[in-house]
Amino acid sequence: MEERHQWLNLLAVPGIGSLTIARWYQHGLMAEVFSQDPITHKKLGLNQAQHHALCHPDERLIHRIEHWCQQSGGFYLHRQHSDYPQLLNEITDPPPILFGLGNVDCVEQPQLAIVGSRHASPNGRGLAKRFAADVTACGYLVSSGLALGIDACAHEGALERGTTLAVLGSGLGSIYPKRHQGLAQRIIDSGGLLLSEQPPWVKPQGFLFPRRNRILSGLAEGVLVVEASERSGSLITARLAAEQGREVFALPGAIGNPNSKGCHRLIKDGAVLVEEVADIFIVPSLKPGSAPPNSSAEAQQQTLPKSVLLDNVRDSATSVDELVQQTGLAVDVVLSELLTLELQGYVAAVPGGFIRLRGS
Repeated sequence: MEERHQWLNLLAVPGIGSLTIARWYQHGLMAEVFSQDPITHKKLGLNQAQHHALCHPDERLIHRIEHWCQQSGGFYLHRQHSDYPQLLNEITDPPPILFGLGNVDCVEQPQLAIVGSRHASPNGRGLAKRFAADVTACGYLVSSGLALGIDACAHEGALERGTTLAVLGSGLGSIYPKRHQGLAQRIIDSGGLLLSEQPPWVKPQGFLFPRRNRILSGLAEGVLVVEASERSGSLITARLAAEQGREVFALPGAIGNPNSKGCHRLIKDGAVLVEEVADIFIVPSLKPGSAPPNSSAEAQQQTLPKSVLLDNVRDSATSVDELVQQTGLAVDVVLSELLTLELQGYVAAVPGGFIRLRGS
């Protein structure tokens, strides 16, 4: 049997998980595992059912995965494959198999994961997009989890400047949430990559998403948390990143905002406080391929649109009627310029009007 099919067959062995396989791999025991010798298997602590599963491969499982690869253009990487990501090989519990759709070369690009709340504020969404775009411009691949909120905005921002990588908790044949199927396709079309440790047909289940987070942090050199409550799943990603020896970054937020509390806790625990993209690349372990965008006050004055309208948009909701009254501009001009400013990431639409995004 081919080596790649031996690895696929491990998915069918009862009671064997990624930690056990990681231990075997670490001690150079994969040849013994793939042998059909009952004495060798017994020494490894395998029971009769496990020995039988290893000696009688699940041909139906293997065929199903190979058929998916042919039909979808997907692929899979096992730990002994030359394209398996090196950084992921270094963590305690790497997935034995990674399924992918898109450009496999993405796995070896330097990555920064951007994560945060599914229920992000307009300001948080705008910041996620802007930081993702700037990080991409610096030569890093932005990765995230394709979830609602900050994850989606991170992918969108990265796509403005290049491409991005998404790590899913479900199988790649069951994109979750469904509303992000279009976003997932755009990632693939842009030369990006979707990854999952789950076989393609696996449906989304709650317990799979925390497991997914170790892959997201393990692939990256650092994790940036944009908004997070004290119980946010993104704090799991940050904790795993710290355990894996990765850098952890966090954006501070307003005092009293529930979505700021998780980030503030991370900062208290030693995460790097980030106010601009240059703060990320001050850390020696992260080296941008190009200079971070200059975010000094002088540079911002040069790059921001000279807009009377922008000067009148507040941090709290400012209505269109107020802007018309304050600027003396016609309604259609105000609406047109607001759309331009929103697309550029300087303002965000909220109930009751528009808000000015931090840093604009």
